[in-house]
Amino acid sequence: MTGYYAPTGGLPPQTSLMTGRAIFTTAYAFIPKGVFSDIVTSYLPGWTKTRLWLIARPMTGFSETFSQYVMEVAPGGGSDAPDAETGAEHWLFFTHGLATLTIGDQAQEVESGSYAYIPPGTPWKLLAEGAEPTRFHWLRKLYEPAPGIATPDPILINERDLAPIAMPDTEGRWATTRFADPADLRHDAHVNIVTFQPGGVIPFEETHVMEHGLFVLEGKAVYKLNQDWVEVEAGDFMWLRAYCPQACYAAGPGPFRYLLYKDVNRHAKLRGPGAFGPPR
Repeated sequence: MTGYYAPTGGLPPQTSLMTGRAIFTTAYAFIPKGVFSDIVTSYLPGWTKTRLWLIARPMTGFSETFSQYVMEVAPGGGSDAPDAETGAEHWLFFTHGLATLTIGDQAQEVESGSYAYIPPGTPWKLLAEGAEPTRFHWLRKLYEPAPGIATPDPILINERDLAPIAMPDTEGRWATTRFADPADLRHDAHVNIVTFQPGGVIPFEETHVMEHGLFVLEGKAVYKLNQDWVEVEAGDFMWLRAYCPQACYAAGPGPFRYLLYKDVNRHAKLRGPGAFGPPR
């Protein structure tokens, strides 16, 4: 594996021309890496020596199921109480630095490539302990219980310890690193890593109910978002509402890789927000 891209902030010089590629439509948003400047960072209660870029949050009529942060924790920083929302489940993917992540009563060191799934209601904490900032993606979703289905167990693993699974008939050009079994109905969403080798394609327009967050970890490609072909590269973020058509062509010269969120394995809601019937 090569290095994962992570933003470091800063500001463009006053002599720079405004040549950004940011796009926001009713079907998708595209946030290029140049947008990740100091002036759009934020801070969180309960966290010390920490800033973040908040790149996705539930929005009525757009993408409604998840939030996504790009976190930067300075050495010695972190949190003993990361999130007051006890109904949220969490996915963490680390791209830089060292930290100790404690899930329940189990503490383990995490590094670049580490992945954690934290079930709802599970206490956890994080302490950045290296000489450099710890950087990671943090995705959150309200967990949707289902009758007769148990809550998932925690997961803590490094990407390098998993073999990517090739899509059928692609000769390995399109593969997915899966951190949870797709058939495990305990999970109501997946956060995976998708890899395209040079020449790999999504050879049709995916059009489906699942929402997506796609942060490009490595490489470059052209990605079709609704009606537009958009050039994307490491550090860019794509945020797709349900039914936004998508396709991809990875021209190279190296692998094109992104962290992918999608909601799965639950009935469509018929009552309450985003549905027709009144809440019970």
